Amino acid sequence: MAQQSEQKEQPDEGTGSPIPLTPDSAALLLSPRLAQFVAVARAQHVTRAAAELGVPQPTLSRTLARLEADLGVQLLSRHGRSVRLTASGRTLLAHAERALVHAERGGRAVKEDADPHGGRIAFGFPHTLGPSTVPDLLREFSERYPRIRFQLMQDYGAALLSRLRTGELDLTLISPPPDEPDVTARRVHRQRLRLVVPAGHPLAGRRRARLPEVRDDAFVSLPSGYGLRQITDRLCAAAGFTPRVAFEGEEVETLRGLVAAGLGVALLPAPAVPRPGVVELDVDGPGAVRDIALIWMRGRQETSPVAEFRKFLLARRDRLLRG
Repeated sequence: MAQQSEQKEQPDEGTGSPIPLTPDSAALLLSPRLAQFVAVARAQHVTRAAAELGVPQPTLSRTLARLEADLGVQLLSRHGRSVRLTASGRTLLAHAERALVHAERGGRAVKEDADPHGGRIAFGFPHTLGPSTVPDLLREFSERYPRIRFQLMQDYGAALLSRLRTGELDLTLISPPPDEPDVTARRVHRQRLRLVVPAGHPLAGRRRARLPEVRDDAFVSLPSGYGLRQITDRLCAAAGFTPRVAFEGEEVETLRGLVAAGLGVALLPAPAVPRPGVVELDVDGPGAVRDIALIWMRGRQETSPVAEFRKFLLARRDRLLRG
């Protein structure tokens, strides 16, 4: 399941589905004029409102007249140089004030996200990198840019790629690297995989082993669709067998616990902290590695914070991970 460090702002109750924007929609009719109408309603004076907005008074008067004509209602009643809201004007003002608050928040959020020293980055990564690798990277980066905020998402490779394409993510680490024409992938680390066996396993007294030696063992692994599972299946196929997966889990340390309980063997990256009850063996033969890549959408415009974080990660090529 995807995990996020920030919750997205929820829409107001009653917002419902997005409204259609058509030539006769009220939203299209009103949006360019709401701020001017609200300024006049607050000031109760067209000339003062025009001065506050920095527009000529005749221009503002014509805008209000056209707005009333288009809506077919009177919004303001004139009293000398002053104006007062009609019942229709009060109704529109209540909605317009809320609309302007959201527009202002949206504009500020976009500017804040683009601030090179205080924006926001949506960053994805596999579950296998969550326990220590990503926290260590974020701590180092945040020491340089303490005002930059992160929205973090953990998921399996295909889901991370999908989130990147929809714009939910700016950058993501993924393994194995995808070969897709719409994304740019740069390998940042090559990580050796270990054959993890229970402490009482016949191979536990060895330092190295070949995969055919565990062809009859049960395996514990990540579910299908996860990058590490793809690599496990590929390596076992190259060794001449299909792994008999007895247990699946989404967390690598959970898999180590299953191995320690004697429920199977596993191909896993080295742990940040050694786990009692298991023995980690080097795997003889080619290909017992996983390549981890940083990927982003080709041709997508990126904010300054995203560009800085991408440069930071690429500068750590082959020093990104432990083990």
